[in-house]
Amino acid sequence: MAARELNITGMITPVRRSVAGITPEFYFAKAIDNSRLVLAVDPRSRREIRILFSSACALFLVLMFYTWQHFGALEYGYKIEAQKSEYERLVESNRALKLEEAQLRDPGRIELMAREMGLDSPSPGQIVRLESDVPGVQVVAQATPIAVIPAAQ
Repeated sequence: MAARELNITGMITPVRRSVAGITPEFYFAKAIDNSRLVLAVDPRSRREIRILFSSACALFLVLMFYTWQHFGALEYGYKIEAQKSEYERLVESNRALKLEEAQLRDPGRIELMAREMGLDSPSPGQIVRLESDVPGVQVVAQATPIAVIPAAQ
């Protein structure tokens, strides 16, 4: 156990004996009051801090720009893949609809349905060909003028 002695200020301080044990070593407690000290501003350290802060901000902005670009590219990639799958679905649907149209336009099927409804092939006098004033143009339908009959009063 270390010995204790009373110092000049009246405080007890530990005493250590030297290695040889002959002379004691004394420690005095000294109260230091730094409340009146004013720290001098070092312009060099302020400049270094500003450079460090602006470098960190620039690095942060570059990283944010890279991240924004990267996630934008990923988003466009997903949109492109969704559009490709939609295109493939529409192509398959179009193929199925064309196949169904070809089956419905089959002359054998139409003739069979006409016979089931009691329809017959037209006789030679029933067919009327419409002709156009312009050669080479087929007329699908022709409008005839309507006669207006006044109503009886």
